Amino acid sequence: MKLNLKRPIAFFDLETTGLNITHDRIVEVSVLRINVNGEEEQRTWRINPGIPIPPETTAIHGISDADVANEKTFKQAAPEISRFFGNCDLAGYNILKFDLPMLVEEFIRAGVNFDLKDRQLIDVMNIFMKMEPRTLRGAYRFFMNKDFDNAHSANADTFATYEVLMAMLDRYKDTEYTDYKGVTSKPVVNDMSELAHFSSHHQNADLMGQIVYDEQGKAVFKFGKHKDERVEDVFRKEPQYYDWIMRSDFPEYTKRVVTKLRYPDRNISF
Repeated sequence: MKLNLKRPIAFFDLETTGLNITHDRIVEVSVLRINVNGEEEQRTWRINPGIPIPPETTAIHGISDADVANEKTFKQAAPEISRFFGNCDLAGYNILKFDLPMLVEEFIRAGVNFDLKDRQLIDVMNIFMKMEPRTLRGAYRFFMNKDFDNAHSANADTFATYEVLMAMLDRYKDTEYTDYKGVTSKPVVNDMSELAHFSSHHQNADLMGQIVYDEQGKAVFKFGKHKDERVEDVFRKEPQYYDWIMRSDFPEYTKRVVTKLRYPDRNISF
């Protein structure tokens, strides 16, 4: 089944120095862009992270300090990477929890605007975990009937994720899904907006899911002593909580979201 695209979609995968969004850095970005006419374009950038790559991380993705010593920093490569993404919707495996927040944080540090508000975000892992809980390797074996032997190569991972999504659309096109509230629907359809909705766990206000919207569309904290409380209620009774967040080790994107919620009339760049 071909993707029903109204705009290009970019499957992307990152390799990084570690899993901390704030302190770790990207060492490789691979993007597979599928244009509306079905044409495929792929680019991969090796990135000098400016910090050492831990040996245990190199053991996973195979990229060492020596491999990136002469590569551009993310700030130097950011304009080119942003142009290749263009106005694409975004897709990948586990991008909502890690790759997308990490990518956006790097763009913020580089001073490059990477606007998300008009993009559909499709997390293939969340679709798969709802239908057949597995890893990417397991998903590939399940849907493609063969082993995926080149895992943790960003280049291979993007193609594997693309192949798995297309196979999912064929397999689940007539399958009803019942969520934890007992609501039954047919969510896996060949429409990027529907896939973006289905592949997300919550309607996040920020990228990390530390602030989400409730059923009334109000922002709610999902961390700390005010977990599950509305942001507006917390700031009304404890305005200094905003200052604590600004001083704490939160991603810059989350801080900008919090600032916009605290001061809605401010012009905040995302």
